[in-house]
Amino acid sequence: MQRPAGIVSLPKVPELKNRLLFTLAMLAIYRLGIFIPLPGVDVAALKEFFARAEGTLLGLFNLFSGGAMENASVFALGVMPYITSSIIMEIMSTVFPKLQELKKQGELGRQKINQYTRYLTVFLSFFQGMFWSLSLENTLTGAGSIALKGGLFFRISSGIVLSIGTMSLLWIGEQITRKGIGNGVSLIIFTGIVARLPGVLGNIITLMRLGELEPMNLIMGGIIMVAVVALIVYIEGAYRKIPIQYATRILGRKIAGGVASYLPIKLNISGVIPPIFASSLLMFPLTIATFSHNEIAVKIANFLNPLSPAYNIIYFGLIIFFAFFYTGIIFNPYDIAENLQKAGAFIPGVRPGEQTAEYLDKIITRLTLIGGIYVGLICVLPTFFIGGLNLPFRFGGTALLIVIGVAMDTIRQIEAILYTSSYEGILGREPMIRGRTAY
Repeated sequence: MQRPAGIVSLPKVPELKNRLLFTLAMLAIYRLGIFIPLPGVDVAALKEFFARAEGTLLGLFNLFSGGAMENASVFALGVMPYITSSIIMEIMSTVFPKLQELKKQGELGRQKINQYTRYLTVFLSFFQGMFWSLSLENTLTGAGSIALKGGLFFRISSGIVLSIGTMSLLWIGEQITRKGIGNGVSLIIFTGIVARLPGVLGNIITLMRLGELEPMNLIMGGIIMVAVVALIVYIEGAYRKIPIQYATRILGRKIAGGVASYLPIKLNISGVIPPIFASSLLMFPLTIATFSHNEIAVKIANFLNPLSPAYNIIYFGLIIFFAFFYTGIIFNPYDIAENLQKAGAFIPGVRPGEQTAEYLDKIITRLTLIGGIYVGLICVLPTFFIGGLNLPFRFGGTALLIVIGVAMDTIRQIEAILYTSSYEGILGREPMIRGRTAY
């Protein structure tokens, strides 16, 4: 059999080459858009403010927006309103029976839920934009307010422009998913995070020239970085395979069923949602302290310093809590047991129905605990790097999980397309893509 095409054979697969070029073009439009500022904002003063807001909720949002927030860009909100809307709809679908029924209707139901998610995204992005513009009016620097001209018109117009920017990013993401490679929304976040790496490298080079960074610390940090990346790649690709047997049925003169398969369950079921929830919750007091001088908020912010042991212990515990919370929302063992029973499938040695659900629940609980501990350890690494090795960057956490996860998924899709082109090349057909796996 013909071997699948390698990376060097990408130009020989026209469909794949076109999709890659389309993806790069869409991402280039996104990166250009972050330099289009909102009218009525002092961009230089805002950048100075964000330099002091590192480690707050604004710093987290600025990271996910690829620096668009500190540029006062029309893309300042990024795709965070859409992610928030998706999480809210996921939670609501476990509470409201109507949404539960939509989820069970297959593709048509998912399209309806996606439509509701977009409506909620417009609503959230508009009010987040108004709140952000109000914050700019109330934030003072040495030169005065960051907002050059405040007022109701500035807030409403900023809310409209920022909501249009968010929906434009969502449209770009959908175009990438349909006509490009990978999941568009995930690639937008990925590009925003990776785009900040040159600045980090430049900062490291500057500190080394000034003699403020020990070369041995940098070497040790590099070794640990490679080990952590290898661990993440291994864990993110790890599955627990539960054996499944389909019952044998006699249909006339034919025997159907009797096929052995397996149910794959990821080790890290909840993905990057737990650290996002935990970071947002812990950074909320820091954000209030940044915008105000409330004594209680300042004391809580000092106690929850990201470099303190108390912060990291609470952060670790919250990650595990949200790992169980979110897994319980998206993964219902009783629904899986019911679907297996309807399909005439069973787990060998386990009775269908209630016992299958309990068996799956035990496995999911163990996997969630292991996955939560793994994510928690990855997320507290920045403290070790900054405090222990005195390195000038935060390595680990949500950003690292997103970058590696999206990169792995995109590579898998490229490999799948190359395999498809190889098989079709044997049959003497033009390489084409018949479908892709969603992220």
